[in-house]
Amino acid sequence: MHKKTDWIHRTLHFLEWLIAIITLLVLVGMLGYEIYKMFTVSKYFASIHTYLHNILTLVVGLEFVRMLLDMTPANTLEVLIVAIARQVIIAHDNPWSNVASVLCIAGLFAIRRFLIPKGEMTIELSEVEETRDESTPVA
Repeated sequence: MHKKTDWIHRTLHFLEWLIAIITLLVLVGMLGYEIYKMFTVSKYFASIHTYLHNILTLVVGLEFVRMLLDMTPANTLEVLIVAIARQVIIAHDNPWSNVASVLCIAGLFAIRRFLIPKGEMTIELSEVEETRDESTPVA
């Protein structure tokens, strides 16, 4: 049974890497297209909102790729923080939405500081669960 579980974990890890590589290639292509538009579209910077939207979307995508490649609590929290910060910068929906976003970011920092042990911040999430399972005494 253990061999089957290992095979499934290896397959899932391979698929995560494959998705990360494909996503990275798409993001590099999008970045190249954005750079191309900067030099060819005459009023490209007329709307800074569009520029920020496109660039910050790429940044969130790159953070997502990093999270797929190294799924640690630190990387996962960073992706969420960057995504919420992007929403605050781009959306400007209403003041309450901004307050809620800032509170979410503060909550993520509190989770990072108080709920996740320092030693587990850089350990991949699946390894943290295995370590906890091994240290739990069997009754």
